[in-house]
Amino acid sequence: MTFLEKLRCLFTFGQGVALPLPEISADTDPITLFDLWFKDANKSGILLPEAMSISSCSKDGYPSSRMVLLKSFDEKGFVFYTNYASRKSQVLEENNKVALLFHWNVLQRQIRIEGEVEKVTQEESAEYFHSRDRGSQVGAWASKQSQKISEENELQSRFRYFNDKFAGQQVPHPEFWGGWRVKPKYIEFWQGRASRLHDRICFEKAGDNWQQYKLHP
Repeated sequence: MTFLEKLRCLFTFGQGVALPLPEISADTDPITLFDLWFKDANKSGILLPEAMSISSCSKDGYPSSRMVLLKSFDEKGFVFYTNYASRKSQVLEENNKVALLFHWNVLQRQIRIEGEVEKVTQEESAEYFHSRDRGSQVGAWASKQSQKISEENELQSRFRYFNDKFAGQQVPHPEFWGGWRVKPKYIEFWQGRASRLHDRICFEKAGDNWQQYKLHP
């Protein structure tokens, strides 16, 4: 976030400011369009524009949703990081079909993404892990994510233990912590309009190419 974007975030209490409606041509690439809209969300001053909901479904058919942070994206997909022993990761191991949702209210825009997940490489996970602040790295070791806490100060005790254990050295990347990449098969860009005749521009993967079409609002 640039200094100007931080100022917008501060003066709007993280709510952002509206921007002009975008033009979308017939030959637009969805990843390029996502990049444009994501930059617009950052420029608007919205707090945590990278926050996204990820929805998955267990092998028994029970759906679940949670908020995570987008950490990188390219033509291969959209990446977030978590504990591989967490509930969300266990569900993703059972069923790799997921949906993402970005919603930027002040811009009257949302993006829906459907696809399948795969783990990123250990090298990618380690590189991102070591880019985080040290407290977050130690916290990844301390948290047995999604498991029940057995005693009141268990988490704090575990944090102190690992903080002392790795004192004076680089915190090693734990193999149980890493990234998931959502490989998109469908991306829908929704642009709200005062007339309620909202724009819904859809991109569907057909082989290696994207097919574009519109839906009624």
